[in-house]
Amino acid sequence: MADPFYLTTAIHYPNGKPHIGHAYETIAADVLARFHRLMGRDVRFQTGTDEHGLKMAQKARDLGKTPRELADEMSGHFRDLFDKLDIKYDRFIRTTDDDHYRASQAIWQAMEANGDLYLDRYEGWYSVRDEAYYAESELIEGEGGEKLSPQGTPVEWTEEETWFFRLSAYSDKLLALYEENPDFIRPESRRNEVMRFVEGGLRDLSVSRTSFDWGVPVPGSEGHVMYVWVDALTNYLTGLGYPDDTPEMAKYWPADLHLVGKDITRFHTVYWPAFLMSAGIALPKQVYAHGFLLNKGQKESKSLGNVTDPAELIEAYGVDVLRYFLLREFSFGQDGSYSHEAIVNRANSELANSFGNLAQRVMSFIAKNCDGAITAEAPVEQVDDQLRARVRQACAVELPGQFEKLAFAAGLEAWMQAVYACNAYVDEQAPWALRKTDPERMKRVLATLCGCIRDLAVAVAPVIPAASEKILDALTIPSEQRDYAALSANDPSMGTITVENPKPVFPRLELPAGEGGQ
Repeated sequence: MADPFYLTTAIHYPNGKPHIGHAYETIAADVLARFHRLMGRDVRFQTGTDEHGLKMAQKARDLGKTPRELADEMSGHFRDLFDKLDIKYDRFIRTTDDDHYRASQAIWQAMEANGDLYLDRYEGWYSVRDEAYYAESELIEGEGGEKLSPQGTPVEWTEEETWFFRLSAYSDKLLALYEENPDFIRPESRRNEVMRFVEGGLRDLSVSRTSFDWGVPVPGSEGHVMYVWVDALTNYLTGLGYPDDTPEMAKYWPADLHLVGKDITRFHTVYWPAFLMSAGIALPKQVYAHGFLLNKGQKESKSLGNVTDPAELIEAYGVDVLRYFLLREFSFGQDGSYSHEAIVNRANSELANSFGNLAQRVMSFIAKNCDGAITAEAPVEQVDDQLRARVRQACAVELPGQFEKLAFAAGLEAWMQAVYACNAYVDEQAPWALRKTDPERMKRVLATLCGCIRDLAVAVAPVIPAASEKILDALTIPSEQRDYAALSANDPSMGTITVENPKPVFPRLELPAGEGGQ
């Protein structure tokens, strides 16, 4: 039986259209899901939209819409973008789904039954934009002397009757969790930040609101809706059928990985495990908090006018190029900066000139000069063996090993070095010259290269799925030989190779007008 792997993104807040940061996280999760499928695992991948809270209610009011109308419209934009990005999720969850209301109320009742919820009055600072409460000691001063959250967002003084969760009772349990499971929070820098926060002491958390009604109703407490994060975090259980004992809950929970942005680490590594401990539910195995995607070194914001629509990048460069660039250009756990120049340069140098050119010149040579098929009967020489070993090591060992650790850039660097080795081999062996001097050796060289191209296309398929599929189709590789197990079990270079209708998959790109080019 295949080993199950349950992966989630944070659910995205749809008070505006999706931006490049939403695309970045969801692409990374999709690449990881595809990777584990090719490793033979039974993968479940969930994403979606987080639709409740004061921020949504205020935005809808400003637009003259109901919160539900705004949620329906904006959630649709996220679905459309993910379709364009070739995201293959198993469920797109919405926190307005009926089964999610039921799950949220069930976990509330479980925490209440454990004695961890009590009714009192909240007085303190709240950031609508962050949907987060802050202690006075956490606030910073703005340029005009105003109080701001640690994220630099406005805060307002809030007073209302509220249900509280006894978060203070979980400090020692959370610190024990971090000590006993050092991989629960990754990367390590985020783990250290969270541990320092918890070591500083935890206050009980306000978990209901009465000042608005756009949320999941608190069971048995009229006028109260759940704090948006209680409801949002529960989505990871909703998608598996909680609170019922479903086959999906038995198979996939606890989640293997919650993939989130670094700005919501606290919610996933402090609040969420405490809620689950209270409700008697197993904890997820890991939370990975990635960095921000910066536009030429700046965080995108509407006020700066530098917000990027991912759909425009897809239109300009193509889906596979965008997916490749975002995971290749910088280390996944850290902040990374992108620009149009960087995308074009990376795509042209690595995808068009190196991998795409390698595949096209080898396969088109076979199509034109060998009637589209070769069977290599000449002996394998040491240089052939060395290349096959180099490529197999990169594709079957190095790239998968790095992807397991979410070190996408390092895995793609190993893959790229194998591409360069193949191109150097083509230049050294010069099959176009061998065609006249030693046609049998030419076939062996071409067969060796086709075996390498198959390996390279399979290995990178999670990142550039459409391009890889086209290359593997042109090489007529059977569908059952397109996973990582096939890289060791099957070697196309030792049999008959047939090439069908090879076409370039990565055209050279130009900078869009106004971005440094015409």
